[in-house]
Amino acid sequence: MQLFYTPDIADSPLYYLSEEESKHAIRVLRLQNGEHVQLIDGKGGLYEAEIADPHPKKVALKLLSQQQEFGKRNHYLHIAVAPTKNIERLEWFLEKATEIGIDEISLIICQRSERKEAKAERLNKIITAAIKQSLKAYHPLLNEPVAFQKFIAQSKNEQKFIAHCEPGEKAGIRKLIKPNGNYLVMIGPEGDFTQKEIGDALQNGFEPITLGESRLRTETAALEACFEINFLNRP
Repeated sequence: MQLFYTPDIADSPLYYLSEEESKHAIRVLRLQNGEHVQLIDGKGGLYEAEIADPHPKKVALKLLSQQQEFGKRNHYLHIAVAPTKNIERLEWFLEKATEIGIDEISLIICQRSERKEAKAERLNKIITAAIKQSLKAYHPLLNEPVAFQKFIAQSKNEQKFIAHCEPGEKAGIRKLIKPNGNYLVMIGPEGDFTQKEIGDALQNGFEPITLGESRLRTETAALEACFEINFLNRP
């Protein structure tokens, strides 16, 4: 069954796809009158609908059923990552993290960051495609790039971690997290966080963690943290 992202869907018997989605549904997928489709609103709603009017610019859908909190997980995961110099690596992380399960992504600009901006519109399209691919009803929140110092000062997650490669006492995620929690993990740029950034993060309530013995790329480290926390919170 074909799936469409419909963030503006309301509780009414009829819903109209956008012109872009309508064209895709009729011209590309060649859906016909009476066929059933699924809709996700990005806020936990999964809907089943029937095509009532297969107009190529404004497909009318008759809503048949809905399910709220579809696929809701038992924890909240926020990954803060420095945008990679090669934007395709960041895009890869967003796609895979969305498929695995993530709630919020922040792009942090650090002292050693080689990229200080990213186009949110394109990145959100990648996230949207990933939730459709993996049948997720929740759309992760992508925050605009923010300076490291401002970010750590305003972070409010219950359990906060910073992953870095500098020497010092660090523990693995599995030894630190409390189940069913609200987590924030910070991943630095290709050159890692500076010692001052690490110290400032610790003073702001972050705990230092290790992601293993290997030196990982930024996007790999971010995905590793995402996977570990989801795995450790599995039902």
